[in-house]
Amino acid sequence: MSDRISPVLPGSRPELAEIEKKIIEERGRISPLYQTLLNAPEIAQGWEALLTAIRNRNSLSPAIREMIILRVAILNRADYEFDSHEPHALKAGVSPEKIAAIREVELPAIFTEQEMLVLNLTDVMTKEIQVSDELFDQVKPHFNDTQRLELVATIAAYNMVSRLLNALDVGH
Repeated sequence: MSDRISPVLPGSRPELAEIEKKIIEERGRISPLYQTLLNAPEIAQGWEALLTAIRNRNSLSPAIREMIILRVAILNRADYEFDSHEPHALKAGVSPEKIAAIREVELPAIFTEQEMLVLNLTDVMTKEIQVSDELFDQVKPHFNDTQRLELVATIAAYNMVSRLLNALDVGH
């Protein structure tokens, strides 16, 4: 881990006990990312609430969600994020072949139409920021309003995650 921000060791600050408990309940452990975030308890608490809603409490299939996360990690060169989510992707049913394909600059034709649209949306939101009406109109028939919001929020949130990880050099 980098020395850009010192990690807060779990259990070392009694005033953080409640937020640490919540993180452990949701995540099973306090990862290096959360050890960094605990330097600002309000941010750690908000981060945990947002990322828990996006990752654990939405209607997207776990496979779609994890493919988004992996693709964002690749595009933003966030190895720690990719490595952390690869097991989740496998558990969600994403094949090793699709995980390997997500690493490619040009996405191969291994994905379903829906998956390809989601990955294209991920690429555009991550690299170009602005999403054309044409692309969004292609995505619309595959997802209802709630799911479209969840897609965009997932892509946006994991761009935030990878950019924080990279800027603060949080990792293995």
